Amino acid sequence: MTDTRGRARIGVLVPFTNSNLEPDFAMMRPAGVSIHVARMGGYDEDAVPDEHQMHDLGAADLDDPLHLLSGIKPDVVVYGCTSATLTHGPAFDRALAGRIAASSGAKTVTAAGALVHALKALGVTRIGFASPYVAEINDMAIRFLADTGFDTVARGEVGAALGNHEQGALDPDAVMELGMRADHPQAEAIVLSCTEMRSLETLQRLEDSLGKPVISSNQAMMFETLGALGIGDPISGFGQLLERVTR
Repeated sequence: MTDTRGRARIGVLVPFTNSNLEPDFAMMRPAGVSIHVARMGGYDEDAVPDEHQMHDLGAADLDDPLHLLSGIKPDVVVYGCTSATLTHGPAFDRALAGRIAASSGAKTVTAAGALVHALKALGVTRIGFASPYVAEINDMAIRFLADTGFDTVARGEVGAALGNHEQGALDPDAVMELGMRADHPQAEAIVLSCTEMRSLETLQRLEDSLGKPVISSNQAMMFETLGALGIGDPISGFGQLLERVTR
């Protein structure tokens, strides 16, 4: 079937416990674009994904998963964990993207960098921020965004230390509540950070309720990836960001 492949290949590096990034990408995938995934480790599946666990993931060796992923000759490689580089800072995020690009020979998108790219594309500077992270990672994320030009005026937190699988198990209604808690009259957009959180199914409903754009990690990665591929197909149902033809 020509609509499932032949136009472009997206390679994705995803944490090995993540169960939601792949379904999200499948829902957003334009015709002819195929998705190929390699899993990466470097953290403890049974530990709370706190700042130490995510810092370790960001610093983990990518040689093996990247070598396996490079076998399909992807046009773009996506680094599919937001908190792994949020905990290191913008310079680390940019350097990691450079290393992946040099190793794979492909254009490279990171989850944290994609959030920045999306917010700049929307022309906003004041945001509400929500995630399933522990408070310390939220602090780091807000500093990361401040260092890249964005002022967080409100934040939504789960108020508990969720494990890897618990983060992925939050249903869209819980994500909706989290996003609503991050809203503020001064917030020009809402950011839902985490590639494992089921934000994609909530984006349109939350935008309709708040009357402002809502950005998620997976949606932002797809937005930047399609721009890197030169694919301008508008994609409906997942927030106004993906309905933009110009990237």
